[in-house]
Amino acid sequence: MTNTEKEEKVVIKIELPKTLYEKIKEFIKDSEWKTVEDFALYVLKRVISEAEGIEEEEVYTKEEEEEIKRRLRALGYL
Repeated sequence: MTNTEKEEKVVIKIELPKTLYEKIKEFIKDSEWKTVEDFALYVLKRVISEAEGIEEEEVYTKEEEEEIKRRLRALGYL
């Protein structure tokens, strides 16, 4: 069991522009993320870790990173 699984959960409401929500849904299609909420949790954890200077072990292979970058470019983020 990971630390995340042991942590107490809090339910919050976050409002997103519909266009962003739709872009995220398209981005996560056929990915490890099954919901927009899963993706948002991943992004928030990653941003906080980077801001705190915590280095996480590499999550993606170089090929996976390139695929993510390709998708982000297609969505207009890069």
